[in-house]
Amino acid sequence: MRLQRRVQAFKEALPNVTEIIQAQCLFGDPDYMLHIVTKDLPAFQRLYDEKLSALPHVLRLMSTLVMKTILQNRPLQI
Repeated sequence: MRLQRRVQAFKEALPNVTEIIQAQCLFGDPDYMLHIVTKDLPAFQRLYDEKLSALPHVLRLMSTLVMKTILQNRPLQI
């Protein structure tokens, strides 16, 4: 399968995972960053094992959990 089709299949699968509240395509490594909200850590583990790892053409997953939000929705000084 061509790369463009694999990428498209991945992108089309994302809306089916309701816990994903934002998805971004990145320069460099990793290729995508998914912002996810779950009820608790066990729910995240189930999501990771059952849905995220089953997304089309996913070769590797890497997770980072937010410990604390320091600054959010800051108005731009333009």
